[in-house]
Amino acid sequence: MAMLPKADKDVPMASQSEQLTAAEISRLAGVTRATVSNWRRRHTDFPQPSGGTEASPSYDRRQVEAWLDARGRLPARSARDDLKTRLRGRTPRDVEAVALFTAHVAGLNESKRNKVTTLDDDELIDLHAAAVSSSTDPAKAGRAEVPTALLRSAANVALTEGTLAVFEVLNEHAEAPIGIRGTHPTPAMITDLIADLVTAGGRRVRDVLDPACGGGRLLAAVATSLEPDAPVYGQEYRAVTTAQARARVAGEAPKAFVDVRTGDSLRDDAFPDLRVDAVVCNPPYGDREWGHDELAFDPRWAYGVPPRSESELAWVQHSLAHLHEGGQTVLLLPPATASRPSGRRIRAELLRQGALCAVIALPAGLAVPHHIGLHLWILRRPEADRLGRDLVLLMDASEEATVTEQPPGQAKSSGASEFHETILSVWKAFTAPTGPAEFTEIPGTARAVPAIDLLDDFVDLSPARHVRTALVITPDAALRDVAHLMERLGADVAALTEASRIGPLSSAGEASRAWRSATIADLARGGALAVHKGARAASSDDPLPAELADRPVLRGRDLIEGTNATGDAGEARLATSFLIEAGDVLLTQNVGPRGVATRVAGEDEAGCLLGSSVFLLRPDPARLDPWFLAGFVSAPDNVSQATTGSSTHQLVASRLRVPLLPPDEQTAYGQMFREIHELRTTARDAASRAAETADLVAATLTSGALVPRRAETP
Repeated sequence: MAMLPKADKDVPMASQSEQLTAAEISRLAGVTRATVSNWRRRHTDFPQPSGGTEASPSYDRRQVEAWLDARGRLPARSARDDLKTRLRGRTPRDVEAVALFTAHVAGLNESKRNKVTTLDDDELIDLHAAAVSSSTDPAKAGRAEVPTALLRSAANVALTEGTLAVFEVLNEHAEAPIGIRGTHPTPAMITDLIADLVTAGGRRVRDVLDPACGGGRLLAAVATSLEPDAPVYGQEYRAVTTAQARARVAGEAPKAFVDVRTGDSLRDDAFPDLRVDAVVCNPPYGDREWGHDELAFDPRWAYGVPPRSESELAWVQHSLAHLHEGGQTVLLLPPATASRPSGRRIRAELLRQGALCAVIALPAGLAVPHHIGLHLWILRRPEADRLGRDLVLLMDASEEATVTEQPPGQAKSSGASEFHETILSVWKAFTAPTGPAEFTEIPGTARAVPAIDLLDDFVDLSPARHVRTALVITPDAALRDVAHLMERLGADVAALTEASRIGPLSSAGEASRAWRSATIADLARGGALAVHKGARAASSDDPLPAELADRPVLRGRDLIEGTNATGDAGEARLATSFLIEAGDVLLTQNVGPRGVATRVAGEDEAGCLLGSSVFLLRPDPARLDPWFLAGFVSAPDNVSQATTGSSTHQLVASRLRVPLLPPDEQTAYGQMFREIHELRTTARDAASRAAETADLVAATLTSGALVPRRAETP
């Protein structure tokens, strides 16, 4: 990252009102608190306190930075740090003006962007004036005079880190947080999927609108899949985020015609007469103040006036109102939209008029809110000569393999690609030229349901309600599967019986044994073991080496669930690429109700990457038995004294204590701890197999595939 000079002689680094505590001074100078206290005592010219209390004084930032700079103690500042400093105390109008300037810079060609930092003050002012005049909403563009130093600082960030990095700083100073009114950024996995659904089957899309575009991720994803000069429209109620969306689309689809405006799309539609081929949207959810009272007679409500609690159905109708006949919209909606009683009449009308094409249930965890699985709704504005639509695609992909967000710039993981292709292939099959009537049902996953069958008292469009039907299996195959599972269950029970024979054990006598012990920190200093901890990277700027990108990642979840490493290196965004070796002791950092999950790495774990929030203890085999170490560091009383936190409990591995015993005694203890681990593992396997067997037997009985031996088959 390019660095700026330590100080700007023409413009003060901070205003007089900015204060620093001793702790903040220590972080600024990269020294300890004790060093700062020493400076205060030894140097008479150290700045005097200008605020705070006697016990916790604060100091003027400008005076502190000048004092540090004079002694060579002020670290070089990045372009981003400089912009943050200059924005302190600025008004929202200044922030919006910088956002508008940055969005304008993003729309310049590469040659002109690279020259912005070399412009003199008059040229910067002219460029800002051009940004204001080219704005689609100049009245809200921030016409106030903006210091050229602030514009130059933003230009430096844009040059060194990209224009979107400027908005990361600006969002910290904008007038409202990102999460207001149930709005959240759309993950790349979902934006890519929506973009492909919009253009699936070679469908021609000449222009697109996102009426709640946020920072422009979804809009940019669709824009890149259209013709280079396609018009791209968007609206967002925050001025800074509007500029961010404009910059993002301009950067990812540089030849597109971009028109993104500020305002509330439902209350103040910036494009009332616009009709496009496609509308995409991840609208705010759970918003009861969307304008129900003032919009009661709005002509957009062609399918019924949305109740106050149904803001999502207001967005559905808003999107349909902006489509040409035959145009298509794809929206990401909460699952309650498909089943709430208050929205029943509108859902019924969407079915009657043939507007609803598909509802696709996604797995939980793909987007905010992470604890529920969202739905994708695909709708089409009915053509005048064909108002009805006979079949609706209902797909339940909620049980697909769990996949997570990909870091920017990295290819989809195999899990993400498979998930993406599964949904896309089903939609293509449903929309094939042969027509939905020829769609082949995928048992338990997808069905083409006649609209008339959905028009019952509930009009519940939840895919699981319609595709999770009785088990489809032939009686002979059901019998074979049940017999096979029972055989495996018997083997698991036999293994559990064998594993339960722990011992032999003997009593320690009248009193429990006591021993000297040392902390993990002491053992590490003495070279008896090494301690490592997996962590997530702050950014994805430094991808893993190619030779490590395909290695699985052992996560805390894998330790807790007793599974092999299932994490994906591309998704994990690891700060370090530390490889696990056989004999390493692995512990979860998070302490649950049952303590920590522990494992000694074997051949299955060797070569895997160490995941975040997992501790790794690598013992010297000549001095420490790994199973002995694993057994004692996971003991409940040991974990308890090494745990911090109130709401969430975190393990401090360095505080764990280990008895100092000779190697032969360590081996004896280690063997016992290994047998205990095998007992837990076989018990978990037997319990899982028993549940699987019980579920299959119950399902085959209730579906009629199997009957009790004494029952007569009708």
